[in-house]
Amino acid sequence: MPCKKIGLISDTHGLLRPEALDLLLGSDFIVHAGDVGRPEIIAELARLAPVTAVRGNIDTAVWAQSLPATDVLDAGDSTCLYVLHRIEDLDLDPAAAGLQAVISGHSHKPSIRWKDGVLYINPGSAGPRRFSLPISIGHLLVENGTVTPDLIEIRV
Repeated sequence: MPCKKIGLISDTHGLLRPEALDLLLGSDFIVHAGDVGRPEIIAELARLAPVTAVRGNIDTAVWAQSLPATDVLDAGDSTCLYVLHRIEDLDLDPAAAGLQAVISGHSHKPSIRWKDGVLYINPGSAGPRRFSLPISIGHLLVENGTVTPDLIEIRV
């Protein structure tokens, strides 16, 4: 199966930067890990690729009620990704569930870590800058059942 590129974005808080869109171009799927802020953001991302989006803590408007709190993306090639906004709300064992990656947001801090063979990735915040944290997105390359993460800082 050919390599798939999955774009990761989170915490846009109503701001979808053109630089983020440029970096997500060419994605086979896009995951938004919550705190979307406006429904138009999902529509804009969907113009690039199919979108899996979850509801974040600021997504309280009526339009956001249709967003699930968690979701699973079947990325093909026996690769399943679990998406939620707050990693603290993870209520399952990803390794036991056969997941290859857990994608979260909320902290605005981009991070990559591995535990029990499962990738935990937070693409950071692509929206308004918070404190001195970077503005960033991420990518996952999926090939032969393995995931390779990458975080990209957006210089603005």
